[in-house]
Amino acid sequence: MIRLYYYPANASFTPHVLLEEIGVPFELIRVDKENRSHKSPEYLALNPAGRIPVLIDGDLVLFETAAICLHLCDRHPEASLAPRLATTERAHFYKWLMFFTNTIQADVLAYYYPDRYTTDRDGLDAVTAAAERRLDDWFGIVETALARGPFLLGDTYSAVDPYLVMLARWGRHMANPPGRRPRIGDLATRVLARPAVGRAIHGEGLEGPFLG
Repeated sequence: MIRLYYYPANASFTPHVLLEEIGVPFELIRVDKENRSHKSPEYLALNPAGRIPVLIDGDLVLFETAAICLHLCDRHPEASLAPRLATTERAHFYKWLMFFTNTIQADVLAYYYPDRYTTDRDGLDAVTAAAERRLDDWFGIVETALARGPFLLGDTYSAVDPYLVMLARWGRHMANPPGRRPRIGDLATRVLARPAVGRAIHGEGLEGPFLG
């Protein structure tokens, strides 16, 4: 059985949604983040970076959210969570997945954990402010791209859509929350209405409006 090591509303949320969409049996294993069990020797043996999530699929132990998403899409093509290989649509799918994980997610970390990006304690607020400005630009790019919507790939729902909604949740404390942008907000409404997404939210015990 597939096992997903998760923490509520962390980067494990999108793989959780994909597992619900696919419909295969899986086990959720909550990582006791409050007690830093993600830094324990046992967890570091699965993910030496000490980050969440980890997916175990048979003999495969996989970390990094984007890699897990691609594995699930490729392992279960019947779920149609990614376009066919070697198509233009697949190339755009890769583009958005990499933009999310390499660009937006990186600046989300700077926004929430500025102490990781400077040794100057007096500079923490400046790091946060700069990260927020960049995030505002990045979500603006996504908002413009959704003009061909209703999903990021046009008419077709794919794994990058719940990924975007996860990122929008993380941006809910910004001065200009991404979920309040018209097109991102409309996409989020469609994604959050999906039964698989509802099951993931319920399974993680998340309460209240998902986007804050």
